Amino acid sequence: MRRIFMGEHAQKRLIRKLDLERFLSKVSPQPNPQVHLEQYTVSEQLAANMLYIAAYANDDIVGKSVLDLGCGTGRLALGALYLGAKEVVGVDIDRSAIKTAHENSRKAGLAKGVQLVNGDINTIVGKFDTVLQNPPFGVQTREADRAFIVKAVEVSNSIYTLHNHPKVDTRLIKQLKARQGFLQVPASPFIERFVTKHLGTVSAVYAMLMTIPRIFDFHTKLKHDFVIDLYVIKKKEP
Repeated sequence: MRRIFMGEHAQKRLIRKLDLERFLSKVSPQPNPQVHLEQYTVSEQLAANMLYIAAYANDDIVGKSVLDLGCGTGRLALGALYLGAKEVVGVDIDRSAIKTAHENSRKAGLAKGVQLVNGDINTIVGKFDTVLQNPPFGVQTREADRAFIVKAVEVSNSIYTLHNHPKVDTRLIKQLKARQGFLQVPASPFIERFVTKHLGTVSAVYAMLMTIPRIFDFHTKLKHDFVIDLYVIKKKEP
């Protein structure tokens, strides 16, 4: 499926992170998360950090065409549009997630600015300036995130993708809680090798704090804190 929407004029002014977080907090999460799809909604703080790095550290959002692979209910896609993306497409295999994403876009007054597709990520063809994605981490289905990396590098030169930190690091969790932001960390050798194999380069990795409530039966705590890594990937020049 090709991109067909041309969006509004790009936002030129710097949007405060607090305002972005407030906007993102109004985007409803998945009402019926599916465990086999590993549907964990990123917090507004984590999403804002991810979008801020893409938009203002690397100039990959404002005035750009953006694709959100596995968009869920649209938090990253709508956040990109809010910051001034030229055009945004979101795709998700879960019909209920896409339905909620449509409702979120309408409530935010951004329904005309985003194209939402119910389908597998391979439904998408064409080229985009930037890919944002929060793929399944591969806990339920081994290496489920790898297909998202392959697709992202296929359709874009700039990718922002979230992956599970390679180990439990209580010290890093404490540091992230104290900073309420992110810290640059080394890449996982396995992910870096996989990215290189598929013609990408890891330009930076940022550790961020992910907090999820008890949503599935196997969760034993009311909330769980863990580290999630944001990989910034650039496609190699041919």
